[in-house]
Order: sequence, then structure tokens, then C-alpha cells
Amino acid sequence: MTENPTNGDEGNGGAVPAPRDTGGEVIRVRKGMFGANNGGDTSGYGGLIRTVTLPGAASRPYGGWFDEVADELEGALEEQDLLPANAIEKTVVDRDELTFHIAREHLVQVARTLRDDPALRFELCTGVSGVHFPGDQSRELHAVYHLRSLTHGRIIRLEVSAPDSDPHIPSLVAVYPTNDWHEREAYDFFGLVFDGHPALTRIMMPDDWQGFPQRKDYPLGGIAVEYKGAQIPAPDQRRSYS
Repeated sequence: MTENPTNGDEGNGGAVPAPRDTGGEVIRVRKGMFGANNGGDTSGYGGLIRTVTLPGAASRPYGGWFDEVADELEGALEEQDLLPANAIEKTVVDRDELTFHIAREHLVQVARTLRDDPALRFELCTGVSGVHFPGDQSRELHAVYHLRSLTHGRIIRLEVSAPDSDPHIPSLVAVYPTNDWHEREAYDFFGLVFDGHPALTRIMMPDDWQGFPQRKDYPLGGIAVEYKGAQIPAPDQRRSYS
């Protein structure tokens, strides 16, 4: 059974970060229920203003076994003559989850360390998920890796970012072979280029498909259809929501 970290009332001095709506890093402000502009919001929530916030870095103690993992990872990197501050951009504790944000040039070394160090032993990567934050300047594309330690019964995440203009991230297939098709899917839908992947090709979309359908700035497109005598326009010709 995975041990849960202690919360702010059980011995860690209240170091667990505040909820996202009261802290963290604001990357976008949305207006209206659907972000509609030019009077296109028909929901009645046109005056609603919401922020898109990423959780900020946590401060020690993180609580539970999180500190043990962080200490061991930092120590193992130092033994390899890699300063932890150069590899780990920030450590986030949010929703009882531990996430290390890793500089992309050090991703492979960090992943291999997490896999091989006896005190860490994160032997399994269950996949990589792509995320697109258009408002996160110079790091619009994120890759999130979910690592599981079968030895210690623990789960952590690694997160790596890259700009739209340079969407390259090192492949982890050599460290975690199970990532092979996951990286292909993230490439297909988000345009993340995993350097060193043995066969980085599309997995769902046709080979000649233009663009990456799960990016948030991807046009809806579509084909007009007829329904019971009524013409339904293609999505990109309907009322616009941004």
C-alpha cells in the first residue's frame, strides 16, 4: 500500500501548497464560460473571469516519503557530478502528488537514476501524456511521465516543458521501453518530437495529416452534414468559441 504524505496539520509545518486558486503561477485569464469573445457567449456567464493557474513550487518538508525520495534523487545526481538545481527546475506537491519538473536536457539521466538507484527503484513508466498550455510562454508544450516503484509501492511524476518553436524532448524508450507507443501518440496529437525514438511516426492520424489535433489552438474543422432536412454547418463555421 502506498503511504500518503502528511498534510499541513500532521507534522510538516503547513508546507503543503495552498489550493491553486490562491497560489501558484497564473498563465492565463479566461473570460466567460467558454472563453468566447465578440459577444459569442450564450451561456449567461459572459462576465465570469477565471484564471488558469499552475501549482507553484513546494517548500520543505514535503511530508511523508516525499522528502525521502527527493533527498535520494538529489544525492544520487550529485554523485554523478550533476547539480540537482540544474536538473530539477522545481518540485511540486499538489493534490497529494509529487512532481519533479525536469530540464529536458537532463531528462534521460534523471529517469535512469530514478530507475536504477536502489533507494528509488521506479522500475515502471506507465506512459507519457502531452499537454498544451498556449499561455505558458516559452514552455507551451508539456510532457508528463508517470513513474511507479514496484519495490517501494510509490508513484511520482516527471514533467518536462518545451516551447512551440522548439518542441524537442529526449526519448525515454532506451530507459523505459514501454514508452515506445506512448511517445508516438504524444507526437501524433501534440507535435512533441522525442529525439532518439526508434520510429517516431504517426500512430492514429494519417501520415500526411496536417497539424496536431489535441493542441488547444488547433482549428475544429469538419464537414457540413444534413440532418432531417436541415443543414448543419461544419464546426469551424458555427458560432466561434476561443
